[in-house]
Amino acid sequence: SYVPAGLPAAEYQKIRDGEDKKKKANYDRNVKKAGVFEDYTEFYLKRGTDKNQKWKKSATLGHRMAKTKYDFDQVANDGKKYDGGYKR
Repeated sequence: SYVPAGLPAAEYQKIRDGEDKKKKANYDRNVKKAGVFEDYTEFYLKRGTDKNQKWKKSATLGHRMAKTKYDFDQVANDGKKYDGGYKR
């Protein structure tokens, strides 16, 4: 089989084995994710759209909001410090 010039066959095989191991681990990780989904009927019932229209007036319109990694409670304090005005 092919071995790059200047590289011993054993070392090249070790590199190839490592790459194969990474590929298999990635494949197995993705296989575990397959078929994981949420039933729309359950989502619909949880949202409450089958009973009334209150969800339409909510801030999220019936959507679930994602968590963020940042804290946006202090956003007002992070505004720009200089507004371009000239002070004498």
